[in-house]
Amino acid sequence: MVKLRGHHLICLHFFVGEGYDMRFIENLKDVLSKAEIDAVEVVEGIDDVCKACPYNKGYCAYSEKAEKEIKEMDDFALKILSLKVGDKKFWSEIKIEVDRILELWKFYCKKCEWRRVCKMPLIRDF
Repeated sequence: MVKLRGHHLICLHFFVGEGYDMRFIENLKDVLSKAEIDAVEVVEGIDDVCKACPYNKGYCAYSEKAEKEIKEMDDFALKILSLKVGDKKFWSEIKIEVDRILELWKFYCKKCEWRRVCKMPLIRDF
């Protein structure tokens, strides 16, 4: 079972093959492949995406405020997806929900450093 934190439940739908390094990118591809055939469990903190991140120190060490900001994104994503930590859901069901949450893009994707490569044209145009 794939374990994903809140904002990754959304961000992974827009993955286009870029990331921090090849290890990270290959891990994202692997996580997505597994998610397509298995259920996803919602977790708090470090998840299957974070495991290959160069900023994973048992928490997000991307910047001084990263962990706090990511926790806020996780909480917001779970709220708009009507999910909570411990829930299990099929990736196909999550995809349907992601399509209806344009509100997230308005608030969080505007500042996302990956916005330039996102598949979602609305995000690139902010």
